[in-house]
Amino acid sequence: MTFENSTLGEILKSAFSAKVWGEMMIPALGATMYMLVMALIIMLIFGILLGDLLYMTDKNGLTPVPALNSVLSAIVNALRSLPSMIMIIITIPLGRMITGQGYGPNACIIALAISCIPMFARLVSNNLFEVSQGKIEAARAMGAGNFTILTKIVIPEALPALIRSFTVAVISVLSMTALAGAFGAGGIGHIAVQYGFNRFRYDILIATVLVLIIMAQLIQFLGDAAARLVLKKRHMM
Repeated sequence: MTFENSTLGEILKSAFSAKVWGEMMIPALGATMYMLVMALIIMLIFGILLGDLLYMTDKNGLTPVPALNSVLSAIVNALRSLPSMIMIIITIPLGRMITGQGYGPNACIIALAISCIPMFARLVSNNLFEVSQGKIEAARAMGAGNFTILTKIVIPEALPALIRSFTVAVISVLSMTALAGAFGAGGIGHIAVQYGFNRFRYDILIATVLVLIIMAQLIQFLGDAAARLVLKKRHMM
């Protein structure tokens, strides 16, 4: 069944039908959520670690190591410059080596995480640099070590900005799960490409776009709400 000669009303009616949502969208949404959550856990851990390292080793950081920072920055910038599709293509073999699968959600989770770690790490390091140098110097004057300053001063002060950066990263991973569907990852992207685009099912395309828009809006709302909550607790709003 195609919709090449159907009216807009017929396409929209089918896009919101129980058959499209019950048989395709809801199962695909489950696969997308699985990939999203697992990739975000990996990205959060390694992105924060790499972002902290970029901040600490910078010439203006807590423990300057210019040579190491230059190498890390070059790698992060190089990876960030690659288009999302290229990043997925070159990292899928690594995901296959780790998971032992070349097709499906598990095969692309590693690729999704690695694709977004450089971007999130750079956001984290930029957020940490926004913390007032005066607070850091005051902590040093009181005898605090670098690790204490990072964990007790810098990260807590940068928390609202870090939450907003994580929100941006979550939406980026969501968009990449849709793109990964074209490479056999499953989920919403697979439905959009395999059934919506290849079979000219415009109703399915509309349904997949609607799901992604709703998810992105919900993620943004939750991220903004969390950041505002932190600011209100600090009486900064």
